[in-house]
Amino acid sequence: MVVELTKQFRFEAAHRLPNTPEGHKCRRLHGHSFKVTVEVKGPVDPDTGWLIDFAEIKEAWKPLHDELDHYFLNEIEGLENPTSEVLARWIWVRLEKTLDCLSAITVHETCTSACTYRGE
Repeated sequence: MVVELTKQFRFEAAHRLPNTPEGHKCRRLHGHSFKVTVEVKGPVDPDTGWLIDFAEIKEAWKPLHDELDHYFLNEIEGLENPTSEVLARWIWVRLEKTLDCLSAITVHETCTSACTYRGE
C-alpha cells in the first residue's frame, strides 16, 4: 500500500522581490505569514503501520524554521530573490537530504496564493 502524508508548518518572514518591475508592490519590503506543506509518499511499513513518523518530518523541518522564522529572506544564501517558487525549491533541496520519501513542497504566501515544487 502506497500513501501520501502531509505536515504543515508556519513561519513569519519579510522579503522583497528585487527582480520585479519598478513600482510593483512586491518590490517593496513586506512580510508574510508563510505556510509550508511538506508531502511525503511511499509504501506503508507492514510492521509499524506507517510510512514515516510525523515527528521525523517535524525534526527535519526544525533547522529550516530556525533559519527562516522572523528573518529577512533576501539575506539568506540562495534566497536573494525569494519568490514562492525559489523558496519552495530552496526548502526541497534541504529536506530531500533527510526525507528520502519527499514528494512535494508547497509554499503558501497568502491564504489564496501558493506554489508547489515536486523536484526536478
